[in-house]
Amino acid sequence: METLLLWPAGAPGALGTSDEDCPAITPYLVGGSNNAAVLICPGGAYWLRADHEGGPVAEWLNLLGISAFVLRYRVAPYQYPSALQDAQRALRTIRFRAGEYGVDPERIGILGFSAGGHLASTASGLFDRGNQEAEEALERQSCRPDFSILCYPVISMTDGVTHEGSRTNLLGDNPSEELIRRLSGELQVTPDTPPAFLWHTADDDAVPVENSLLLASALRRQQIPFDLHVYAHGVHGLGLAEEEPHTRGWTDACASWLGMNGYTK
Repeated sequence: METLLLWPAGAPGALGTSDEDCPAITPYLVGGSNNAAVLICPGGAYWLRADHEGGPVAEWLNLLGISAFVLRYRVAPYQYPSALQDAQRALRTIRFRAGEYGVDPERIGILGFSAGGHLASTASGLFDRGNQEAEEALERQSCRPDFSILCYPVISMTDGVTHEGSRTNLLGDNPSEELIRRLSGELQVTPDTPPAFLWHTADDDAVPVENSLLLASALRRQQIPFDLHVYAHGVHGLGLAEEEPHTRGWTDACASWLGMNGYTK
């Protein structure tokens, strides 16, 4: 698969020139035109990016007639806002190149697992409509996702709810209360937040289910449409959950939600 660097001349704040310093997207395209598209953010506690939450998920979306782009975003030692900058740049890039990719620029979503779910949630709350004064045409594009799919996501950075490893890797050992609030997705929901599909397992012992419940409650308060699916059992990090007879139903539920909203073929 072709890998496209998001900043060919170097990312803002880059610490070097290795692959880990150079955020990129890998496209998984379906044929035709005006397809929906999804930017995929694999999980890994902002320390790594889990392979099973990238390419296989893109291939599943392709079966639904949705083009997908797997994001190589920056992780530790990079901290906030590097990963968010990468996700925002990726969304702008897909929108800017929508005609080339056969993508509808008004049907571009974001999907994330675990810490990648936090990144997807953050991108869904902290976005802009593009800088119309920017010299680079790409930067004039909106980075708002049209929908989000959040899979056992880290949402909150607050004590007792967050995943400590993800918070430390993203915000450092002693983040300010202001930064904790800004990066807690349940506190950044507005009437302009995009619709969401969420799923979690009730006995997740790494990222508590309260993360998804808090976000769902916040979406409800703002009357943002959402689906929430909580499965009784399943270890953290299931990905497509193909080995879990009950929990693997999340992909069918998500496909149904995507179809209901006009994103599948």
